Amino acid sequence: MPVHRPGSRRPRSPAGLALALLTALALAVLCAVPVAARTAAAPARGSAHLGIGVLAHDGRSGTPPTVAAAVQTEGVDVSGHQGSVDWATLWNSGVRWAYTKATEGTYYTNPSFAQQYNGSYNVGMIRGAYHFATPDTTTGATQANYFVDHGGGWSRDGRTLPGTLDIEWNPYGDACYGKTPAAMVSWIADFLNTYRARTGRDAVIYTATSWWTQCTGNSAAFAANNPLWIARYAADPGTLPAGWGFQTMWQYTSSGPTVGDHDKFNGALDRVVALANG
Repeated sequence: MPVHRPGSRRPRSPAGLALALLTALALAVLCAVPVAARTAAAPARGSAHLGIGVLAHDGRSGTPPTVAAAVQTEGVDVSGHQGSVDWATLWNSGVRWAYTKATEGTYYTNPSFAQQYNGSYNVGMIRGAYHFATPDTTTGATQANYFVDHGGGWSRDGRTLPGTLDIEWNPYGDACYGKTPAAMVSWIADFLNTYRARTGRDAVIYTATSWWTQCTGNSAAFAANNPLWIARYAADPGTLPAGWGFQTMWQYTSSGPTVGDHDKFNGALDRVVALANG
């Protein structure tokens, strides 16, 4: 029987040597991959939607009370990942207005836009379109023009809501798109001014208070003209961004029936019609 003296090592079996070699090779490959590439991959460009960052950044802390203190009108918002939407079921459940994602940046149009935008209209809903902003890719004016040219326009038919600027956390990188608060406010103004020049309407701003505070410095520059659509998955809309005394719309959940993203308009149906008419 071989004697193993203190400090000596047992010879490895062929299987042990093979395992050691494979482990060393795997470690070498891992070390050769940049750290950034080892982190979770960002979503594909174009896949962003209203509220994509709400749960990750603000979380969920409840739902609105069954009986609201004031009259509110139920709505939904949809994007390409919902595909063909069952509008009849939503209508029968009490949904009366809807927003559909039309565009993102200047590189994406929703392939389901026609079914979603026209389908909601055809069952009787008041509908509108929204644009997911990417302030790090092109100017606000460029994106506003792209939005209007690809479904984001407006007509005074009593059934079409003004376009919405979805400005929130960047799902593809830095939360504020690499912009200072002053630069972000300037970008937003560029978009909104161009949209108004093209359509004659002031666009709605969709955002979350925490993002707005972080990335615009809690600017009050737009509260006088642009209706606020606030995102907060809780029992109430919470503290609003500076300047706005009330929200026009409130996205209160991403896990509602039929379509996950459900919203409440701050008023009865006639107020939804009033916003559509301008």
